[in-house]
Amino acid sequence: QGQLVESGGGLVQAGGSLRLSCAASGTIFSINAMGWYRQAPGKQRELVAGITSGSSTNYADSVRGRFTISGDNAKNTVYLQMNSLKPEDTAVYYCHLTTIRGRNYWGQGTQVTVSS
Repeated sequence: QGQLVESGGGLVQAGGSLRLSCAASGTIFSINAMGWYRQAPGKQRELVAGITSGSSTNYADSVRGRFTISGDNAKNTVYLQMNSLKPEDTAVYYCHLTTIRGRNYWGQGTQVTVSS
């Protein structure tokens, strides 16, 4: 069984930075893409940023220019560098992975709280 292990969430003041990490472990093969979603209380889960195995990236408009997603294919790990954080970035952040065969994996979620 494969799993995604996240780390790096926490509490930060507005304007600060955090870096999230997500490592895929176990029997996960042929990764197609990895990404980060977030879900704030009372809101739907939304895509924050994604990266393909070919290093193409995409971002939500709300985070473009502030967040940077990167990956290490050798380590099956994806990172999300979050700068200039705002209170509205407060949410549980989930790592997501898709394989070439269409399987989906989710991390357990990590809380990010930005105080004003």
